[in-house]
Amino acid sequence: MPFEKYYDQTAPVTEPACIHLRSKSLYVSGELRNSQDPGEAGNHHCWCNMTQHVLGPDQQHVTRAMCVPGRNCYRDTH
Repeated sequence: MPFEKYYDQTAPVTEPACIHLRSKSLYVSGELRNSQDPGEAGNHHCWCNMTQHVLGPDQQHVTRAMCVPGRNCYRDTH
């Protein structure tokens, strides 16, 4: 039986990310990608630039999917 990779299939996030969201991919590629590709290992470890932690100012976890419009601490480019 060949080895098969299993990944949680989630839909890519299409909403704009908070300007304070950071990830390793931002510093490698220059952009915060919406990719769900598990090969991009640094893409999923995120932190908030305001708190410098994996928790945002609202004490909730920081992820690409959670740091979108509607969250109390969300800030856009305007």
